[in-house]
Amino acid sequence: MTAASGTDTATAEAGPLRGLTVGVTAARKAEELAGLLARRGARVLHGAAVRIVPVEDDDRVVDRTRGLLAAPPDVTVATTGVGFRGWLAGAERWGLREELVATLGRGEILARGPKARGAIRGAGLTDTWSPATESSAEVLQHLLDRGVAGLRIALQLHGDPLTALVDDLTAAGAEVVTVPVYRWELPADLGPLDGLTDRLLAAGLDAVTFTSAPAVGGLLRRADERELQDAVVDALLRTLVVCVGPVTAAPLEAHGVATVQPDRARLGPMVRALETAVAART
Repeated sequence: MTAASGTDTATAEAGPLRGLTVGVTAARKAEELAGLLARRGARVLHGAAVRIVPVEDDDRVVDRTRGLLAAPPDVTVATTGVGFRGWLAGAERWGLREELVATLGRGEILARGPKARGAIRGAGLTDTWSPATESSAEVLQHLLDRGVAGLRIALQLHGDPLTALVDDLTAAGAEVVTVPVYRWELPADLGPLDGLTDRLLAAGLDAVTFTSAPAVGGLLRRADERELQDAVVDALLRTLVVCVGPVTAAPLEAHGVATVQPDRARLGPMVRALETAVAART
């Protein structure tokens, strides 16, 4: 896929999305999503709104991991699959993976969503609970309902410091150890994102897709840098916006942008939700 040229993928001769131009803001799995859309007839315009910068070898992460080994957590919260796997990969490089897996396994492990659950089980561990909404707010409520006073909680971050979650758990009496294994940043090459944004502003996108909340943040942050944020929000209000799930949709809905979401937070159901929305509009 080339950058924001508008001719990124060939348009299929027939398909439920034929004749439509769909923006893809994803960094990870962008090719997979673009392929699903193109096979249904869409023309795909890709402009990644975010990039993942691993920091699992940062001294802070190493020190916090060693601290958890010395004083094991009662509860570990895995927020993302890629983040949890990255943490274990870092631990393996430090010669600590086996000890870390054993330590986490002696406590309770919560998975924020199915991808985190898959990473947990892929490491030979067992998760005890996962929210239906894949929402950090639901994770917080679950922990507060059961009581956290006196508990040591390890929280694997996913690029967001989750300040409110940490503050609420701390206020309820928990000791929270955050493990920031990666962070989200704007793409090194902003050309494709700017091109996608310009097309959105020119009403040249029939739909735009988001697969992560940081991608929403990246699009709006770059628009703000270009003094275009209000215009971009207005354009999104007039465009069919499809999100992979409620966590991704939340920052858009905070701006009043209505979104289409699938029943399951997966790319396939997401594309089918787009098809249904297009058919309804037609």
